[in-house]
Amino acid sequence: MPDPADLTARLIRCPSVTPEEGGALELLQAELEAAGFTCRRIDRNGTPNLFARWGAKGAARTFGFNGHTDVVPPGDPADWTHPPFSGHTEDGMIWGRGATDMKSGVAAFTAAAIDFVQSSPPEDGAVILTITGDEEGPGRDGTVAILDWMEAEGEAMSVCIVGEPSNPDIFGEMIKIGRRGSITFQITARGVQGHAAYPHRAKNPLHALTRYLADLTANPLDEGTEHFDPTGLQITTIDCGNPASNVIPQRARAVVNIRFNDLHTGDSLTRDLTARAERVAAETGVRLDLETHLTGESFLTAPGPFVDLVRGAVRDETGIDPVLSTTGGTSDARFIKDHCPVVEFGLVGHFMHQVDERVPEAQIRDLARVYGEILRRYFA
Repeated sequence: MPDPADLTARLIRCPSVTPEEGGALELLQAELEAAGFTCRRIDRNGTPNLFARWGAKGAARTFGFNGHTDVVPPGDPADWTHPPFSGHTEDGMIWGRGATDMKSGVAAFTAAAIDFVQSSPPEDGAVILTITGDEEGPGRDGTVAILDWMEAEGEAMSVCIVGEPSNPDIFGEMIKIGRRGSITFQITARGVQGHAAYPHRAKNPLHALTRYLADLTANPLDEGTEHFDPTGLQITTIDCGNPASNVIPQRARAVVNIRFNDLHTGDSLTRDLTARAERVAAETGVRLDLETHLTGESFLTAPGPFVDLVRGAVRDETGIDPVLSTTGGTSDARFIKDHCPVVEFGLVGHFMHQVDERVPEAQIRDLARVYGEILRRYFA
């Protein structure tokens, strides 16, 4: 097996801040092609992506891995103990932007896939790696572009693991089998500007907007479901741009983000919030307009043979029986779930997006061993 820790350090040295490729995908493509993988660059609208397959196209069983090599900006390099793109190794830790999220995960499944196809190649199977440079950015031309290309080319994964950090504190404690949906509402209240001493000649949009927001936050949207926590609604900003204390503003804006479970959809929440806005408008005479941005619907890969296989491999390799969870934010699994069953398993996510992001070398190697065991069990 190629050393996944060494590969992680080499990937970190590629400055691949979204949307820059930084040499990361070129490095992976060279490693994979040398191991017999067929590779294809799928770059859409300037976004770099890589597809790699070992085995026959259209094989009866095709195991997929998904991950990303793009990273968030490091901030001021002077704040780092070691330069953010140095891949510095010290005391068993690898330092640098992307060490946790998620060049280590990509390195682990790349190393595991190479080792597997060279040591015990399946006769009737294929292994596919889909790696994007646009997970930390808008996400429109990353994994989505790869999946669009795969559909057009007749390529398919039977199942897939996303290598995002999935464990809160201890390696092996959690597998993500779904994610909450995420939708953002931008609410604009349009009133009539006027003098604060003569409110009868104006319509205060802030009064209407705060009434609307109070209605949204007065009661929980639900109490959760079997596999999901309660839906969360957060007001993230309120603004009217008014510097004067004696002027009633004409407009006021607020942003609300909702992380929702499987009791809701983007459409159902839009209908609900629109109906509430119409009621407030009827009561106050202030129009409330809503703009929505749906990042992804909630989804669940129900426990069954695939989830059991992954869980069993994690348990036997780590000695920990992992919890099946749907917590956290969004990931590219929200796109893959429309293609095939998908779960997420990766490293502990303590240092992701932080200054001095770092990862234990031993944990990367442990992750590669888990991925290798999952491959062996799947094709057994």
